[in-house]
Amino acid sequence: MQAWQVLEIGQAATRQEIALPHPGKGQVRLRLAACGLNFADLLMQQGRYQEHPALPYVPGMEFAGWVDALGPDTASVALGQRVAAFGGSGGMAEYAVMPAERLVPIPDGMSFAEAAGFQIAYGTSHLALDHKARLLPGETLLVLGAAGGVGLTAVEIGKRMGARVIACARGPEKRAVAMAAGADDFIDSETADLKAAFKAIGGVDVVYDPVGGDGFDAALSACRPEGRLLAIGFASGQVPQVPANRLLVKNLSVMGLYWGGYLKFAPQILTQSLRTLFDWYSEGSLHPHISHVLPFDRYPDGLELLRSRQATGKVVVQISEG
Repeated sequence: MQAWQVLEIGQAATRQEIALPHPGKGQVRLRLAACGLNFADLLMQQGRYQEHPALPYVPGMEFAGWVDALGPDTASVALGQRVAAFGGSGGMAEYAVMPAERLVPIPDGMSFAEAAGFQIAYGTSHLALDHKARLLPGETLLVLGAAGGVGLTAVEIGKRMGARVIACARGPEKRAVAMAAGADDFIDSETADLKAAFKAIGGVDVVYDPVGGDGFDAALSACRPEGRLLAIGFASGQVPQVPANRLLVKNLSVMGLYWGGYLKFAPQILTQSLRTLFDWYSEGSLHPHISHVLPFDRYPDGLELLRSRQATGKVVVQISEG
């Protein structure tokens, strides 16, 4: 089968012909239709991510397709069933093998492209805002990087949970995308004095930050007493350093959220969260935004869209028709 492989850390993936995988006990083989790209794919390729797959590895953390073959003692899914899966890697190939228990049925009406890019972005935002920050109706939520693949879902989910949502991103195009997703107001991240801009909106209760850097520092100053700051990622390349005395004075909480980590110690929390999200999708409350769908041979171009922050919403690679 055809696959993209990372052969050496620090080097770009290359397209290879590799052996077709076969499912073992409790596993299924998927014929892949689409793979969602994430900033973590770039970090993993550079050796800067918290997970380090053994070399050579096939990149692509989340994907969707059809059940193609069943391993021994696997009866929980049916051949031909449409499913999505989070594998951590393995998605940039024509086929992948996954444990049957990790598959999520795709709701009727959801495309493979939507399903492939749904789990990490929506799952991260829902788990962060609901399980970690306990966002309440009427609270003010500030979303940094609000037009990116993860940030945009935080805007949408925050609004679904009844919050007043302030989006922060760069430029008029990203403003239009964030406002269309439900943001109540917008602050351009290029504003000369972000701290003053955040304070001018009356302060915030919860900060959702996948970017890091100066935006985090400004948001920290704008938090109301008992504010909660969610560290989701550091797309800016700058990891904030938090002065503990400022947390004490306002009784603030800073919380990290690594969605994939829950698979190791509390997978049931992820499962329940995804069920909620797919229910919200089915009822029409969520509208995944995909800015680019690229063919299989343009996988490197998809990573460049993420690296240069040209994408709004998700970037998805189409692997096969369906």
